[in-house]
Amino acid sequence: MVIIMGQLMSMPGQAKASRPVAAEFFAGIGLARMGLEAAGFDVRWSNDIDPDKKAMYVGHFRPSRSHKFVLGDISKVKGEELPDNLALAWASFPCIDLSLAGWRRGLKGKDSGTFWHFTEVLDQMDDHRPPVVVLENVVGLATSHDGKDLAAAIGELNRLDYSVDVLTLDARRFVPQSRPRLFVVGAMEPPANEPKLHDDLRPDWLQASFCNPALRTHQAALPAPPPLLTVGLAQLVEKIPAGDEQWWDEQRTAAFLDFLSEGQAARLKALRESRSVSYRTAYRRTRDGVPMWEIRPDDLSGCLRTARGGSSKQALVKVGGGKVRVRWMTPREYARLMGARGYRLTGLRRNQALFGFGDAVCVPAVAWLAEHYLMPLVRDEMEVEPDEAAVVAGA
Repeated sequence: MVIIMGQLMSMPGQAKASRPVAAEFFAGIGLARMGLEAAGFDVRWSNDIDPDKKAMYVGHFRPSRSHKFVLGDISKVKGEELPDNLALAWASFPCIDLSLAGWRRGLKGKDSGTFWHFTEVLDQMDDHRPPVVVLENVVGLATSHDGKDLAAAIGELNRLDYSVDVLTLDARRFVPQSRPRLFVVGAMEPPANEPKLHDDLRPDWLQASFCNPALRTHQAALPAPPPLLTVGLAQLVEKIPAGDEQWWDEQRTAAFLDFLSEGQAARLKALRESRSVSYRTAYRRTRDGVPMWEIRPDDLSGCLRTARGGSSKQALVKVGGGKVRVRWMTPREYARLMGARGYRLTGLRRNQALFGFGDAVCVPAVAWLAEHYLMPLVRDEMEVEPDEAAVVAGA
């Protein structure tokens, strides 16, 4: 596969045999699966508790005899249910208690604490535990409780015989969306260690993760990821006619303009007076108890979120030639910003789709990590020839 602006393109002659088997916990709508399979993994087992997400997952991938989706609480999953030949377990566990926008209860929280149920399943697998595991979450995991939560997660993986690497990767390196995420990679047979490796993947604020002598960690040498994008939102916007009912009417648009700060209004005025058309994204914020709209200053999207209300949904502003139009972003735009072009959207409720994509992981970010890090970790053990893995190139 090749990734171009977040779109996965098939490469001729890609082999399908002998692909390492993977399982995805907290699978959501399957974007981790899309990224893993682009790099040559074969996702055979998935689990999630949300029926709406499962409906999206099955609607996109279609039912298959070679894949099993377990709908339900992860605390009910048993290790014996997982494939015996599992090479990789991926877990994008809930971020609610770790996010800076959440309650910061950390791994003791009801939602993010499901991490312990994941490791309990691994513990039960005993003699057929996967050689590689990956945790994916918000970067707040690194600072939660002054780093104690991340240390606890590393320590738990150590207990299960995994050495651990920690790195961060922003979706903005592949798609025009600011979405930094933390990836914790556990390996039973880790690669050669590169101690105190400072690079774009392991910035200074992550180095504390490797300084605890009580923890077993490693730092794998990886290629530099693609540079951060500075433009690209306009290329992903759906072309919706001016008269379409999705655009807000004059009264609602005027209310939007009234809830801009002086600085935001001045920025929008300059764009409005331009002859060229620009696109910007906007969120509702509360500043000093007052609800305000804030518009990004660049041709990028803010981080997509789970759509539970107006404050979590992202609006799109089309401005230029003396006009301003505003509407909510569409499910297709959310899919494109998550690198999931071609995702099946037919029959989905709007908020169902926005929630599913906003609570997911960026496909090309997963694919890049899988090609450059995860596949090499399992290749020798699974006896997969290098040319049998998909080729993934950063956009």
